[in-house]
Amino acid sequence: MPSTPLRRTGRPRSTEADRAILDATRAALVELGWGKLTMGDVAARAGVAKTTLYRRWAGKNELVVDAVAALFDEHLELPDRGSLRADVEGVVLQFASLLERPETKTALMAVVAESTRDDALRDRIRSAIVDRQKSLVLIGRARAQTRGELPREPDETQAARNADLIFDVIAGAVVHRTLVSAEPVDEEWARGFTALVVGGLTAGAG
Repeated sequence: MPSTPLRRTGRPRSTEADRAILDATRAALVELGWGKLTMGDVAARAGVAKTTLYRRWAGKNELVVDAVAALFDEHLELPDRGSLRADVEGVVLQFASLLERPETKTALMAVVAESTRDDALRDRIRSAIVDRQKSLVLIGRARAQTRGELPREPDETQAARNADLIFDVIAGAVVHRTLVSAEPVDEEWARGFTALVVGGLTAGAG
Protein backbone atom coordinates (compact mmCIF):
# COMPACT_ATOMS: atom_id res chain seq x y z
CA MET A 1 0.00 0.00 0.00
CA PRO A 2 1.15 3.57 -0.59
CA SER A 3 2.78 4.84 2.59
CA THR A 4 3.08 8.53 1.67
CA PRO A 5 1.38 10.55 4.42
CA LEU A 6 -1.52 12.82 3.52
CA ARG A 7 -0.31 16.30 2.69
CA ARG A 8 -2.09 18.55 5.15
CA THR A 9 -1.22 21.92 6.55
CA GLY A 10 -0.37 22.38 10.21
CA ARG A 11 1.99 21.07 12.83
CA PRO A 12 2.39 17.42 13.91
CA ARG A 13 -0.83 16.11 15.38
CA SER A 14 -2.53 13.21 17.08
CA THR A 15 -3.24 10.22 14.84
CA GLU A 16 -6.38 9.53 16.87
CA ALA A 17 -7.63 13.07 16.30
CA ASP A 18 -6.94 12.80 12.58
CA ARG A 19 -8.91 9.58 12.33
CA ALA A 20 -11.81 11.02 14.35
CA ILE A 21 -11.94 14.09 12.10
CA LEU A 22 -11.85 12.11 8.85
CA ASP A 23 -14.48 9.66 10.13
CA ALA A 24 -16.67 12.60 11.17
CA THR A 25 -16.24 14.23 7.77
CA ARG A 26 -17.44 11.17 5.92
CA ALA A 27 -20.37 10.67 8.30
CA ALA A 28 -21.41 14.31 7.92
CA LEU A 29 -21.26 14.06 4.13
CA VAL A 30 -23.56 11.04 4.10
CA GLU A 31 -26.04 12.73 6.45
CA LEU A 32 -25.88 16.35 5.27
CA GLY A 33 -24.45 16.36 1.75
CA TRP A 34 -21.75 18.64 0.41
CA GLY A 35 -23.76 21.87 0.52
CA LYS A 36 -24.67 21.67 4.21
CA LEU A 37 -21.37 20.28 5.46
CA THR A 38 -19.43 22.79 7.57
CA MET A 39 -16.09 22.70 9.35
CA GLY A 40 -17.93 23.49 12.59
CA ASP A 41 -20.17 20.45 12.22
CA VAL A 42 -17.18 18.20 11.59
CA ALA A 43 -15.34 19.59 14.62
CA ALA A 44 -18.37 18.97 16.84
CA ARG A 45 -18.81 15.41 15.59
CA ALA A 46 -15.11 14.65 16.04
CA GLY A 47 -15.02 16.19 19.52
CA VAL A 48 -12.28 18.69 18.67
CA ALA A 49 -12.07 22.47 18.65
CA LYS A 50 -12.56 24.29 15.34
CA THR A 51 -9.07 25.74 15.79
CA THR A 52 -7.70 22.19 15.90
CA LEU A 53 -9.45 21.44 12.62
CA TYR A 54 -8.21 24.58 10.89
CA ARG A 55 -4.63 23.90 11.99
CA ARG A 56 -4.81 20.73 9.93
CA TRP A 57 -6.93 21.74 6.95
CA ALA A 58 -7.42 25.18 5.41
CA GLY A 59 -11.00 24.47 4.37
CA LYS A 60 -13.73 22.01 3.47
CA ASN A 61 -12.31 21.07 0.06
CA GLU A 62 -8.98 19.87 1.43
CA LEU A 63 -10.65 18.09 4.33
CA VAL A 64 -13.08 16.11 2.18
CA VAL A 65 -10.40 15.10 -0.34
CA ASP A 66 -8.23 13.78 2.48
CA ALA A 67 -11.22 11.95 3.95
CA VAL A 68 -11.68 10.17 0.61
CA ALA A 69 -7.95 9.56 0.19
CA ALA A 70 -7.79 7.89 3.60
CA LEU A 71 -10.49 5.41 2.58
CA PHE A 72 -8.58 4.47 -0.55
CA ASP A 73 -5.32 4.10 1.36
CA GLU A 74 -6.94 1.92 4.01
CA HIS A 75 -9.04 -0.35 1.81
CA LEU A 76 -7.26 -0.75 -1.52
CA GLU A 77 -4.30 -3.09 -1.68
CA LEU A 78 -2.72 -5.48 -4.14
CA PRO A 79 -1.49 -8.69 -2.50
CA ASP A 80 0.32 -11.08 -4.81
CA ARG A 81 -2.38 -13.47 -5.98
CA GLY A 82 -0.02 -15.43 -8.24
CA SER A 83 -0.97 -14.15 -11.68
CA LEU A 84 -1.79 -10.93 -13.53
CA ARG A 85 -5.34 -12.10 -14.11
CA ALA A 86 -5.92 -12.82 -10.42
CA ASP A 87 -4.31 -9.52 -9.38
CA VAL A 88 -6.50 -7.46 -11.72
CA GLU A 89 -9.70 -9.29 -10.86
CA GLY A 90 -8.98 -8.97 -7.15
CA VAL A 91 -8.38 -5.22 -7.22
CA VAL A 92 -11.45 -4.66 -9.44
CA LEU A 93 -13.70 -6.37 -6.90
CA GLN A 94 -11.98 -4.59 -4.02
CA PHE A 95 -12.38 -1.19 -5.68
CA ALA A 96 -16.03 -1.81 -6.51
CA SER A 97 -16.75 -2.87 -2.94
CA LEU A 98 -15.16 0.35 -1.67
CA LEU A 99 -17.23 2.47 -4.05
CA GLU A 100 -20.43 0.81 -2.81
CA ARG A 101 -19.85 2.18 0.70
CA PRO A 102 -22.15 5.19 1.28
CA GLU A 103 -19.35 7.33 2.69
CA THR A 104 -17.08 6.65 -0.31
CA LYS A 105 -19.78 7.15 -2.89
CA THR A 106 -21.06 10.39 -1.37
CA ALA A 107 -17.65 11.90 -0.71
CA LEU A 108 -16.12 10.97 -4.06
CA MET A 109 -19.04 12.19 -6.14
CA ALA A 110 -19.16 15.42 -4.13
CA VAL A 111 -15.50 16.34 -4.59
CA VAL A 112 -15.48 15.36 -8.27
CA ALA A 113 -18.54 17.52 -8.95
CA GLU A 114 -17.07 20.44 -7.03
CA SER A 115 -13.72 20.09 -8.82
CA THR A 116 -15.33 20.96 -12.16
CA ARG A 117 -15.42 24.55 -10.86
CA ASP A 118 -12.22 24.50 -8.83
CA ASP A 119 -8.84 23.84 -10.46
CA ALA A 120 -7.01 23.73 -7.12
CA LEU A 121 -9.41 21.07 -5.87
CA ARG A 122 -8.89 19.05 -9.05
CA ASP A 123 -5.13 19.19 -8.52
CA ARG A 124 -5.53 18.04 -4.94
CA ILE A 125 -7.69 15.09 -6.03
CA ARG A 126 -5.02 14.14 -8.54
CA SER A 127 -2.15 14.29 -6.05
CA ALA A 128 -3.92 12.89 -2.96
CA ILE A 129 -6.00 10.15 -4.60
CA VAL A 130 -5.23 9.42 -8.25
CA ASP A 131 -1.43 9.59 -8.26
CA ARG A 132 -1.14 7.62 -5.04
CA GLN A 133 -3.42 4.82 -6.20
CA LYS A 134 -1.48 4.51 -9.45
CA SER A 135 1.20 2.86 -7.32
CA LEU A 136 -0.98 -0.27 -7.39
CA VAL A 137 -0.59 -0.35 -11.17
CA LEU A 138 3.17 -0.08 -10.84
CA ILE A 139 3.26 -2.91 -8.31
CA GLY A 140 1.06 -5.19 -10.39
CA ARG A 141 2.88 -4.46 -13.62
CA ALA A 142 6.30 -5.11 -12.06
CA ARG A 143 5.11 -8.47 -10.74
CA ALA A 144 3.68 -9.45 -14.11
CA GLN A 145 6.91 -8.48 -15.86
CA THR A 146 8.93 -10.53 -13.38
CA ARG A 147 6.68 -13.52 -14.05
CA GLY A 148 7.11 -13.02 -17.80
CA GLU A 149 3.41 -12.23 -18.29
CA LEU A 150 4.06 -8.71 -19.58
CA PRO A 151 6.80 -7.30 -21.79
CA ARG A 152 9.08 -4.59 -20.42
CA GLU A 153 8.72 -1.17 -21.98
CA PRO A 154 11.68 0.15 -24.00
CA ASP A 155 11.93 3.39 -22.02
CA GLU A 156 10.60 5.21 -18.97
CA THR A 157 8.37 7.52 -20.99
CA GLN A 158 6.49 4.61 -22.53
CA ALA A 159 6.32 2.88 -19.15
CA ALA A 160 4.70 5.96 -17.58
CA ARG A 161 2.19 6.26 -20.42
CA ASN A 162 1.25 2.61 -20.12
CA ALA A 163 0.78 2.90 -16.34
CA ASP A 164 -1.53 5.88 -16.83
CA LEU A 165 -3.53 4.01 -19.45
CA ILE A 166 -3.91 0.88 -17.34
CA PHE A 167 -5.08 2.93 -14.37
CA ASP A 168 -7.54 4.96 -16.45
CA VAL A 169 -9.05 1.86 -18.05
CA ILE A 170 -9.56 -0.03 -14.79
CA ALA A 171 -10.58 2.88 -12.56
CA GLY A 172 -12.73 4.48 -15.24
CA ALA A 173 -14.66 1.30 -16.01
CA VAL A 174 -15.36 0.47 -12.36
CA VAL A 175 -16.34 4.03 -11.42
CA HIS A 176 -18.64 4.34 -14.43
CA ARG A 177 -20.38 1.02 -13.83
CA THR A 178 -20.73 1.52 -10.08
CA LEU A 179 -21.49 5.23 -9.76
CA VAL A 180 -22.86 6.25 -13.18
CA SER A 181 -24.65 3.18 -14.52
CA ALA A 182 -25.45 1.90 -11.02
CA GLU A 183 -24.82 -1.67 -12.17
CA PRO A 184 -23.24 -4.34 -9.96
CA VAL A 185 -19.59 -5.26 -10.25
CA ASP A 186 -19.96 -8.92 -9.33
CA GLU A 187 -17.56 -11.80 -9.88
CA GLU A 188 -18.97 -12.59 -13.34
CA TRP A 189 -18.53 -9.00 -14.56
CA ALA A 190 -15.08 -8.77 -12.97
CA ARG A 191 -13.97 -11.97 -14.74
CA GLY A 192 -15.16 -10.76 -18.13
CA PHE A 193 -13.64 -7.31 -17.69
CA THR A 194 -10.36 -8.78 -16.45
CA ALA A 195 -10.15 -11.13 -19.43
CA LEU A 196 -10.56 -8.17 -21.77
CA VAL A 197 -7.93 -6.07 -19.99
CA VAL A 198 -5.39 -8.86 -19.59
CA GLY A 199 -5.89 -9.95 -23.18
CA GLY A 200 -4.94 -6.49 -24.36
CA LEU A 201 -2.01 -6.16 -21.96
CA THR A 202 -0.48 -9.53 -22.83
CA ALA A 203 -0.93 -9.25 -26.59
CA GLY A 204 2.67 -8.11 -26.99
CA ALA A 205 4.20 -10.53 -24.52
CA GLY A 206 6.84 -12.89 -25.88
